[in-house]
Amino acid sequence: MSAAAPNDNFFNLSDLRILILEDFEFMADLMTSMLRKFKIQRIYSTCTEAEARDFLTRYCAEDSGESQIDLVITDLLPPKHEGLKFLQWIRSNKSENIRYIPVMFCSAHTSQSVVLKGRDVGASEILVKPLSAEKLAHRLQYIIDNPRPFIKSPNFKGPDRRRKKTALTFNERRTRTCEDIKVIHEAR
Repeated sequence: MSAAAPNDNFFNLSDLRILILEDFEFMADLMTSMLRKFKIQRIYSTCTEAEARDFLTRYCAEDSGESQIDLVITDLLPPKHEGLKFLQWIRSNKSENIRYIPVMFCSAHTSQSVVLKGRDVGASEILVKPLSAEKLAHRLQYIIDNPRPFIKSPNFKGPDRRRKKTALTFNERRTRTCEDIKVIHEAR
C-alpha cells in the first residue's frame, strides 16, 4: 500500500474537476501537485473569493454545457474570512450545480470554534494543515465513500453534520408509569 492510497479500494480520480481557493500561491501549487499525483488533471486555482465565485458562476452555469466542479478546496480563514463567505455563497446559491458541490476546508487554524464554524456553514470535510498527500487522499476518499445527505433548513444548508451511524431503537426510556407519577404527586 502506498502512502497516497489509504486502502486497496482507492478510486480512479482522473475525471474529477477540482477548484482550489487559496490565497498563498505556494500552497495552491502544493495542493495542485499532490492532486496531479492522484492522476487528477482538471484542477483550477483562484486566489480570491471574487475569482472563485466568478469561476463557478461561469463554469457551472445551468446552460453552459460544461461539466460542473466535483469538489472545492478552500482555506477556512484566508484574509477577511473569505473561505467562510465563499462557502455561505455556495450553500445559498440558486443553482443546484453550485449549491451541492462538496467543499473541503483546509486550515492550519483548527481550534474547536473554527472547526465548528466551518461545519456549521456547510463544509463537507475539514483537512488540517500542514498537508500531506496521504491526508489529502484520505479526505478525498472519505468524501467519495461517505456521501452525506444534503440538509436544507431555515438555519442550515449543507451536508448532514451527524457522522455517527446508530440504529434507532424505540425502547421506552421511562421507568415510571403515569400511575407511579400520580402516586408521587398525591403523596406531596
